[in-house]
Amino acid sequence: MSVLLILAIVIVVLLVVMLARRNSAGNQQTQLEDARADAQRWYERLGGQLMNLHGDDAAARQALSDAGERYNAAGGQLQQAKTVRQFELARESALEGLNYVRAARVAMGIDPGPDLPPLATARGAGHLTTEREVTVQGQHYKAGPTPGSDTPYYYPGGRVQGRPVPAGWYSTPVWKTALGAGAGALGGLLIFDALFSPGFGDMGYGDGFQDGYQDAAQDFGGNDGGDNGGFDGGGQDFGGFDGGDFGGGDFGGDF
Repeated sequence: MSVLLILAIVIVVLLVVMLARRNSAGNQQTQLEDARADAQRWYERLGGQLMNLHGDDAAARQALSDAGERYNAAGGQLQQAKTVRQFELARESALEGLNYVRAARVAMGIDPGPDLPPLATARGAGHLTTEREVTVQGQHYKAGPTPGSDTPYYYPGGRVQGRPVPAGWYSTPVWKTALGAGAGALGGLLIFDALFSPGFGDMGYGDGFQDGYQDAAQDFGGNDGGDNGGFDGGGQDFGGFDGGDFGGGDFGGDF
């Protein structure tokens, strides 16, 4: 009798396990289908926007060109996606493209349309609220919250080389420079320091770099260069500020 009871218990346990696995597989399939549908929806919306917009000025054309690049990237990701995470990445690319479309519409002087879901890659990066002009290594750079003939490059915000770069309009795509190698990457990081740190914003890059950095450290709560992961005084370490150094990572009220 005890053997039959044990056998019955084993059968019940096996049935419960099989049912749990079936339910888990069903939930995973549902999540996968939902992620696919969500990514596809934003991708198709981006494609429709690109078909109906044509910019005349440099800022609008550049933003639409960047939107088209993200459309192509999202399409390639959708074709290869097999997991929820991969579909989420395709969705992010499509949303980046739609952010560029909104920027193009602003540059064209028309309604940018409804708000979009926040970009995961732009979380904590904030946005520019005032114009910034600096000279770094003999080159002049400008950034601000609105498009113009001298700021035709839009960036939706994100982290480059570990540091937050706020959304806004730039005179040159410095984030691409910082993603390069060697001296190009270092130059891009110096530009970020100059543009986004109050101690550098009006003085450019030169003999006052170290003093300006220390001033900026005080402005951000009394931290020195080492606490910020930035310039160490010897010119060797240009690691980025983290979000906390900027009051939670939101540039919106400071720049």
